[in-house]
Amino acid sequence: MQTPVNPFKQALAEKQAQIGLWIGLPDAYTTEISAGAGFDWLLLDAEHAPNDVPMLMAQAQAVAGYPGTHAVARVPMGHGHVGQMLIKQFLDVGIQTLLVPMVDTAAQAAEIVSSMRYPQADGRGGVRGMGGARASRWGRHPKYPLEANAQVCLLVQVESRAALDNIEAIAAIDGVDGIFIGPADLSASLGHVGNSAHPDVQAAIEGAIARIINSGKAAGILTPDEALAKHYLSLGATFVAVGLDTNLLARHTTALAARFKSAAAPAAAPLKATGSTY
Repeated sequence: MQTPVNPFKQALAEKQAQIGLWIGLPDAYTTEISAGAGFDWLLLDAEHAPNDVPMLMAQAQAVAGYPGTHAVARVPMGHGHVGQMLIKQFLDVGIQTLLVPMVDTAAQAAEIVSSMRYPQADGRGGVRGMGGARASRWGRHPKYPLEANAQVCLLVQVESRAALDNIEAIAAIDGVDGIFIGPADLSASLGHVGNSAHPDVQAAIEGAIARIINSGKAAGILTPDEALAKHYLSLGATFVAVGLDTNLLARHTTALAARFKSAAAPAAAPLKATGSTY
């Protein structure tokens, strides 16, 4: 039985736009609701959301029930021994595509690639530990150790001034499938904390998208602004997350409550003349 092909990785290679949704709620139930919405990919966040490996596995299992939607997981970190361990665990539970934050250099990107790949007889593999019971369907995909390297997909985040300077070098690393621009941290690095809409930040983002594409890799980004998302797609960004579950829930519940609270508010009673001077 062949190791499952990674449809998301294939779509990026074929330059097919992939529209995604950011999942910050650490719950398989709400993830399944989002999986049925029709997005191409869902980002399961373990960096800025209270997620752990068992939760992520349950969420990925929920997504797997909806063909056409692909689970992408963001690890808290990808560097050093801790990063190597986390990457191994995420892959071992069957998640094929990882997003790794705060990648500033080509050397860091190469280290992460190595963590995602099994060693191979030709010496071109990596240092991923030989496990992955669930990923190999408990041995039902006997060629998994030989085929997994071709199906794992690595997305690295460029979100600092240093990373911007190194885009071409990062993109040149074999095994990096896409480069994701992190607007929030990038705005902070460029001196515009909390203001990713600043012209300097937007110019940097547009320049980064062009450079990533010119380097032959897929460019990605997150924005809940519909017009801006369409703009990034028009620039050639391939994988774009167009919303966040937490943001959608907060925004729409607030709006719903406000509509009904304002409608139910009693009209102010008219003032009666009392002869008072105040």
